[in-house]
Amino acid sequence: MLSFLVLIAARLLAAPEGEPPNADPRVDPRMACFVAAYPGVVCGGEPNALVLCNGTRIPWEDGLDDKPFEQVLDAPDLEDTVAMRYRPGRTFAVPPVNFEPGRIRNVAFFSALYGADRKAVEATTVPVAWMPKSGGKTVRVTQVNGVAAALQRVSDDLERELPRELKDLVAKTAGVFVWREVRGTNRRSPHSFAIAIDVGVAWSDYWDWNKPDKNGAYRWKNRFPLEVVDIFERHGFVWGGKWYHFDTMHFEYRPELLVAPCVDGASPLRTLGGKPHPQPVP
Repeated sequence: MLSFLVLIAARLLAAPEGEPPNADPRVDPRMACFVAAYPGVVCGGEPNALVLCNGTRIPWEDGLDDKPFEQVLDAPDLEDTVAMRYRPGRTFAVPPVNFEPGRIRNVAFFSALYGADRKAVEATTVPVAWMPKSGGKTVRVTQVNGVAAALQRVSDDLERELPRELKDLVAKTAGVFVWREVRGTNRRSPHSFAIAIDVGVAWSDYWDWNKPDKNGAYRWKNRFPLEVVDIFERHGFVWGGKWYHFDTMHFEYRPELLVAPCVDGASPLRTLGGKPHPQPVP
């Protein structure tokens, strides 16, 4: 079964978009997104479990249908985390209500990959010089799955490609590794796992800084430059500006949402774990 899922992942990355590989109907084909995104860490899947290479099994579905949105946020299964497809690039629709690809996070999966407590995660972190030529600072990032190397690639590309005004904007960061909960919730923040960074606060927008309308809806806002988003996405990071509950300063390493069949459109990936992408992307 494990080798079968690895084969699926390779074919998904190499095959033209829209050409589905043969698959065991008992295994959700979206498990292959994790196999492709975390090589050597996620090795395959079973009918209701994602299988890590160390033998750990993470339940795929909890059997609960039609969960309220808050329950999906607070206690998602792995299937919930890829139920919404992330659209990379500069052309995307204003997110409809509760459309949140990447904001749904399975803590059991993150804990198995990056560490279950502050001390364990901290032991995996290494310093990354964030945009040093533009006045940035050193941040600590997990080296698990090549996240630190991926963020270094982002930093290098930003300094090479952006005009001075935008370099000055994104060189300022609110940091990466902070063991904490998401503000106002009991949910573990991805910053706890040292896989997320907040940049460009001066031009950022956050849903909770605004008042809802009379129907309780929030109006999507964005001032953040999309050329910065492009660079993050090519190295495996998703952007919080593509969520209904938008957070435009926020980028998070979630490469499983940037490969087929979990991505909406062509994969933007040029690197994976900071290394050149091993397969042609669709």
